[in-house]
Amino acid sequence: MNTSKIEEGRELVRQAEKCLKTSLLKWRPEYDLAADYYTKAATAFRIGKSYDQSRDCLLKAVDCYKHNTAWFHAARCYEQIVLICKETNNLLQVEEYANKAANLYQQHGSPESAAAALDKAAKVVEQKHPDMALRFYQHALEVSMIEDSSRSAIEYCSKVSRILVKLRMYDQAADALRREIGLNQQCESYGQIGRLAVVLVMVQLARGDQVAAEKAFKEWGNCCDAQEVQTLEMLLQAYDDEDPDTALRALSSPFIKHMDVEYALLAREVPLPQGMPASKADVIKNATASYTSPNADVSQSEDGAGDAADEEEEEGGLC
Repeated sequence: MNTSKIEEGRELVRQAEKCLKTSLLKWRPEYDLAADYYTKAATAFRIGKSYDQSRDCLLKAVDCYKHNTAWFHAARCYEQIVLICKETNNLLQVEEYANKAANLYQQHGSPESAAAALDKAAKVVEQKHPDMALRFYQHALEVSMIEDSSRSAIEYCSKVSRILVKLRMYDQAADALRREIGLNQQCESYGQIGRLAVVLVMVQLARGDQVAAEKAFKEWGNCCDAQEVQTLEMLLQAYDDEDPDTALRALSSPFIKHMDVEYALLAREVPLPQGMPASKADVIKNATASYTSPNADVSQSEDGAGDAADEEEEEGGLC
């Protein structure tokens, strides 16, 4: 702990409090100056590793900025608190402050900054709390849609799709992928649509819906390149034939292995068709009587009758 920085922070806090005091000659607090002192104090406390005091100063700065309707600067303070939560590993508090920052950015009329703040917060929590990151990306997507920014919307929609697949929420992932395909159609990104079609087919198979998988291929397969078409045809035919070996070969295609990590892992999660050709080991011994041709009985009976006739002829001849 850096004691000199902490003392510096305390002095800045005293200056901020002084700015907020009123007197006979100063009727209104100087919120702008106080906010400036509080943010500087927060920085000093943070360097001195007194994180609680740093957060408290930032919250006081937010109040000062709000009095002056300085929404943008208030939002920046909330973003600084998110970073403190990261450093102190209080990730569950990130959601509250990140959403407040986004709301203030929107109030200021900066939707791009709002979406960026949510994106940064998602990256902070994604590894340990992917469900929270999912909510951040979904919020960022909605902000981008309101702003009518197709490029940003595609980026956030892609992140939503990947996390849903990672969390094995396949029903919602299918919806997100269709939405992502629609956004790429607006930008005429047909190559990306082809790759997403492959993912959508795998997601539908992971859901256990082979009909929906075939429908996805018929609908978007024309955007796939030759290798993707060949792989999907092999995969869907393997499910029709209940051939797990061929399905596994299709899911192990090199281009699938080099897709985004979540989709490459999805290929391992897709349940293979259950049909297996019967092997000799599967046959149950003595389950039914052995098959005997009826002609064998006839030939045997004819041979027996012939022998009897010969015996009779021999007996008659002796007589």
